[in-house]
Amino acid sequence: MKRNAYSAGAVKFCFWFLEFRKMVELLDAGKTFAEIKTMNEEENIFHISTMARRKQIFTTVSARIRSLGTSFYRLFAASDIIAQKQLCLAATMAHDTLFFDFVFEVIRTKLQLGVNEFTDADVRIFFTHKQMQDEQAAKWTEQTLKRLGQTYKSMLHEAGVIDNGREKRMIYPPLFDAGVELWLKKNDRNEIMQALSVHG
Repeated sequence: MKRNAYSAGAVKFCFWFLEFRKMVELLDAGKTFAEIKTMNEEENIFHISTMARRKQIFTTVSARIRSLGTSFYRLFAASDIIAQKQLCLAATMAHDTLFFDFVFEVIRTKLQLGVNEFTDADVRIFFTHKQMQDEQAAKWTEQTLKRLGQTYKSMLHEAGVIDNGREKRMIYPPLFDAGVELWLKKNDRNEIMQALSVHG
């Protein structure tokens, strides 16, 4: 799986499942990214109040979709909401390498140890290690790291992987839909399943 440079851009991001679903449905129906971009700006298809936010959502969600290629469109359209959220999460992890590493190094490690929860201390330890390993990450402020942690927890909660606890977050490793699991295996995305698996 391609690894992108670490970025703190996710402080402004959300899971954006509804926008992801709308865009994949349009692509599966034959629309191009360029056409959807125009529809977003002129027709406000995502019902977002400001133009700047509309453009940001389109840019981020389209990048997530592109990170998985085109072969998942039909599967997505034929899947239930649980499987669709699994594909949305897979795209988010494939696009954002730091988020992928967070899931792999925090969530997977806990599951491998037989622990079904993590705390803010685990989040801080993860970012401390990344700041020691990466020049770009080393420049980020405490406020940026806090917001990144909040974003990651929010996205995992929306994906159904963790609860919304304050001091501790319970982890609910997903039982991957058979079609999603097969697609991930065929398309060199085994790491995504491993990151969220008790036995991976």
